[in-house]
Amino acid sequence: MSKTVIIGSGVAGLSAGITALLNGDEAVILEKHSVPGGNLTGWDRGGYHVDNCIHWLTGTNPLTKTYKMWETLGAIGKRGIYYPETLYTYEKDGRSVSLYSDAERLRRRMISLSPADEKETDRLIRAVRAASSLCGIDLQKNGERCALHRGVLRCPALAPYYFMTAGEAAARFRDPLLRGFISEFLTENFGALGLIFVFATFCSKNGGIPRGTSRDMAGRMAARFTSLGGRLFTGAEVAKIRIRGSRAVSVVLEDGREIRADHVIPACDPAAVFGKMIGAEYMPAALKKRYVSPSYFRFSSCHAAFTFEGKVPFKGDLIIDLPGDLRGGMRAKTVVLREYSRERSFAPPGRGIVQTMFFCDEDESGRFVSLGRDTERYAEEKKRIGERMRKVVLSRFPELAPSLGLLDVWTPATYNGFTASEAGTYMAFAFSSKTIPSFTSGRIRGLDNVVLATQWQRAPGGLPNAALAGVRAANLTAGR
Repeated sequence: MSKTVIIGSGVAGLSAGITALLNGDEAVILEKHSVPGGNLTGWDRGGYHVDNCIHWLTGTNPLTKTYKMWETLGAIGKRGIYYPETLYTYEKDGRSVSLYSDAERLRRRMISLSPADEKETDRLIRAVRAASSLCGIDLQKNGERCALHRGVLRCPALAPYYFMTAGEAAARFRDPLLRGFISEFLTENFGALGLIFVFATFCSKNGGIPRGTSRDMAGRMAARFTSLGGRLFTGAEVAKIRIRGSRAVSVVLEDGREIRADHVIPACDPAAVFGKMIGAEYMPAALKKRYVSPSYFRFSSCHAAFTFEGKVPFKGDLIIDLPGDLRGGMRAKTVVLREYSRERSFAPPGRGIVQTMFFCDEDESGRFVSLGRDTERYAEEKKRIGERMRKVVLSRFPELAPSLGLLDVWTPATYNGFTASEAGTYMAFAFSSKTIPSFTSGRIRGLDNVVLATQWQRAPGGLPNAALAGVRAANLTAGR
């Protein structure tokens, strides 16, 4: 029996560990933090729960292979899946439009809002349905025959969107509400195909939310790993991977302990792997290229959580324009308001919790990471964000003023401390137009028994790609 040492207990690491055990190997996971889960986490504050991760999860349609993967990994749980009626709602000038789980209902709503955009709306919905069928998430065509590189360019409904960003796709609509609905969910620079596949996923009931918290899902996966005989060590930060010739022979911890390994799977941010544990020269060329390619870019976001008394005045995710007087130099044009009434455990009886989020580009995220090194200035910046976001919430829901209280603020600097990503990102590269993301192999040239497992191997990352990377890495070490 060979021994696989996995660095990191995020979704990629847990998936690699579970798969290694199912393959008959011994598996050890080393996690530098006190709890497993990586970005799949949340935290408690004064009787409230702040959820950091899952807003929708690809692979919740039981007909798909991804759902079966989640089941194998123990991720779903006995409480099952919550399927919201809408993924998000965009508001502008007193009007609104929602991404419904029913594509035909979405089509009718968009046309009713702007009859002049009927032709463009029909073009969008045809592309959504084509994407659903192509990737096998259509409820009637669930063979999962995903051949994106061949299928997209050969599909008349999808091919035009290959050449567009979300902003360019939005510009084809006359109505400003519909333009914002298309451009402001993933930001206008994101490839339009990415937006199309998000719509397709949600409209195929493949983008639900596991009941409970993100932290609960991480706990279920960790329990699955240990129940199979795996060993999980927290507070075990890795200093380096010891290499002899073309093989890794052990993993050395910061406290000096050394753990022998037949195989090593680094399942953490590439910046930590290739900037600390092994030399930068080992980074796979395809991955290195993405860091400098104009077609790929990194992003993060700032968040503030608030509590209030009574019932939440909206449902799900609400995107609103950021009032001009509240921008204060911010590059974001919109703010996402997110409520959690689906889970009673998130707030005490009679009270609710609402989170705000605005996106940051790579430069702005880097500024927050640098600022995070100055404790006093960073605390002041977080206070300003909290005050500004409170005003944003009250600009839309003034009735919350008597009871609205700030619970927590977190920024790209928070994610930098958690993942070691230089830009404080929590997802892998976003991609622009003329790009169909492919999966980069985890094999590392020059090292026979080290295989990378990270969401960064496929844009735009996220939990499914992290899990798939972990499964693939463990199968590669087993010769499968």
